[in-house]
Amino acid sequence: MQKVSYRIQLIMKELRKRTIKLYQKDNGDCPVISWLESLNDSVRYRVKSRLARVSLGNLGEYKMLGDSLGELKFKFGSGYRLYFSEIDGEIILLLCGGDKSSQKKDIKLAREYLNNYLGSIDHG
Repeated sequence: MQKVSYRIQLIMKELRKRTIKLYQKDNGDCPVISWLESLNDSVRYRVKSRLARVSLGNLGEYKMLGDSLGELKFKFGSGYRLYFSEIDGEIILLLCGGDKSSQKKDIKLAREYLNNYLGSIDHG
């Protein structure tokens, strides 16, 4: 019998708590709340559970899309996505959500929301 050994290098990223904020449009509407309300109860529960982990610093599976825009990926249902930006390393700004079928439109909308938010900070 041949002995096989493996060396696994584990890279630990520092987990730090983050404040979660929801983007709010000028008219007061919150796209993330609207999206969450459109989901069935079990999906909404799973998304909220993930957001609890995000607030503790564990983003899970995500992809940065450039210009500080990121996409949290959910590996269940119809490929749900939640778009966010990390502000100053401490705040996770949730912009909007969707699924794989509306991904291109959702990314465009998330960029628009992020630009509006950043513009309001600059002129705030």
